[in-house]
Amino acid sequence: MELADRAIGLLLSVISLSIFTYYTFWVIILPFVETDHFVHKYFLPQEYAILIPVFAGVTLVCFLTMFIGYVMIKSKKKKA
Repeated sequence: MELADRAIGLLLSVISLSIFTYYTFWVIILPFVETDHFVHKYFLPQEYAILIPVFAGVTLVCFLTMFIGYVMIKSKKKKA
């Protein structure tokens, strides 16, 4: 089981590092590159650089709120 945990941890680390690098390049470096450069075809428009994290954050907060509410309701039923 330890080898599987390490493999999953490594995979998650690589995915996280890849997303971080892509997003950093997209938001910080790409605005300084000329708009007709070929690298722009690999990235979404700049508006999505704000919309995607906001949507992900709102979704995360909603799921956390639902989970906490579910746990609170379940613990109330357990006491009664």
